[in-house]
Amino acid sequence: MNTKLNRSDYILLCIFYTILFLIEVYNYYQVESNWIEYLVDIPSTIILSFVVIILFMYWLIPTYLVIRTQYLLFSIFGILVLTIAGMIEFTAGFWSGDNDWSEFPNWHRFFVLSLLSGADSAGIVFGLLLTKKFYEGQTEIAKIQKQQKENELKLLRSQLDPHFLFNNLNTLDALIDSDASKAKEYINRLSLIYRYLIHTKDAEVMELSEELNLAENYIFLIQSRFGDDYDFTFDKLTAISNKFLPTGALQAILENVVKHNKAKGTNTISTKIRIEEDWLSVTNRKSKIISTADSMGTGLENLKLRYSLLSNETPIITESEIEFKIRIPIITLSTT
Repeated sequence: MNTKLNRSDYILLCIFYTILFLIEVYNYYQVESNWIEYLVDIPSTIILSFVVIILFMYWLIPTYLVIRTQYLLFSIFGILVLTIAGMIEFTAGFWSGDNDWSEFPNWHRFFVLSLLSGADSAGIVFGLLLTKKFYEGQTEIAKIQKQQKENELKLLRSQLDPHFLFNNLNTLDALIDSDASKAKEYINRLSLIYRYLIHTKDAEVMELSEELNLAENYIFLIQSRFGDDYDFTFDKLTAISNKFLPTGALQAILENVVKHNKAKGTNTISTKIRIEEDWLSVTNRKSKIISTADSMGTGLENLKLRYSLLSNETPIITESEIEFKIRIPIITLSTT
């Protein structure tokens, strides 16, 4: 569950606290409270309640329930946050009510009253917020699951694309007559690609090293078919161990480069694959000849949807008149 507050969450909080403010003003008016209670009690209740919500949504839940499932620490720190907020609220209310400090509760009763006060001021709005988040999450999961099924069908069509096989057979036929040794290598690379696609058809992510091997085999086929029309270079700036990508992500991006850019004369379509610590970027020079080929692969939009399920980061696309660049997050699997 994404615990970060969005625009609709803040609207919900504003509505709730507005209603709470009006109810508190009415209650204080009914009991003829003095002006200092209006100025201290009501603002402190609202502010402390909001602070508790922020601490739970941005610290406690992400740290102890999402990243690590440590229920004991979550309970301890949760009670501590509620108690501290309740202590401040209770003390402020006791002071503004002009009470006799000799009647201030002893420490253990003060602790219990503070915990109850903190839970009371934040409990209702926190429950409303979590309920909203839960149903938003269920809706998003249903949407992603539906899209995933569509993506799987598109990915399967991409793997068994008859045009892909037809083009490779044509290239292979030409190589057999002109360069038998290269034709043998071509068959080997093509079989490795199909073996990889079959082996990983059910995998959500694959090791970066395996994805790079697939990309190199795919590049070999492209350069064998188109000659010097496409040039690919790799720039590895970090170790690639314990790093993963969505299965077939890099190949889909390279396929996008070939399908949407055609070389003219000596103007090679140069593409750089750059591997950094947390990101992999593919930058290609755009051609003035726009390809009209239909894309049968997962596509860049589908790649974004896959990342929405696998990571908190999303692909970043930047484009100019002469260059197209896509950066995709590298996924590091937790070992805890």
